[in-house]
Amino acid sequence: MTEDTNTDPIELFRRWLAEAEQSEPNDPNAMALATVDAQGRPSVRMVLLKGVDARGFIFYTNLESHKGQDLKATGAASLCFHWKSLKRQVRVDGPVEPVSDEEADAYFHSRPRGSQIGAWASIQSRPMEGGWHLEKRVAEFALKFGIGTVPRPSHWSGYRVLPATIEFWRDRPFRLHERIVYHTPGAPGDGGGWTTERLFP
Repeated sequence: MTEDTNTDPIELFRRWLAEAEQSEPNDPNAMALATVDAQGRPSVRMVLLKGVDARGFIFYTNLESHKGQDLKATGAASLCFHWKSLKRQVRVDGPVEPVSDEEADAYFHSRPRGSQIGAWASIQSRPMEGGWHLEKRVAEFALKFGIGTVPRPSHWSGYRVLPATIEFWRDRPFRLHERIVYHTPGAPGDGGGWTTERLFP
């Protein structure tokens, strides 16, 4: 990774992701999303990266879910990508911002119709009486929208994690792993320059 220290970390990430797409058997865009609630209690779960641009890393969710409430309360998140086939890992820390309505609409309408209906039917993270309860709600919304366009629910949108730091980790023999962390000297997501440092494994 020595030759990568002067590379823009977003471009380096894209390269690693493209390589993972060739070697990972399932969901190379899977990432652990860690959040903290208003009381300081941490929580982590797997979600899918749905976009990366110069400003940050994008994922979508029910805004009323557990993670949605955490993000609203604290405005920050951490991500971790681990590609076992490549023996590589990337960690991202930073504040979050909502994606634009235009971005959310475009992604929502790119999803399969069943997933669009599911976004309306699932009261995510809330207690459910039984499997029939979800099936009933799916049937209700499928009937409501018929064969017409399914609008994006107001409670369903996305977030962009604006990286303050991005750490690249690569396996090396005898646990002498490579770790390079990029720091943004300005506001996260402003597209400014990056500084780098190497860390002991």
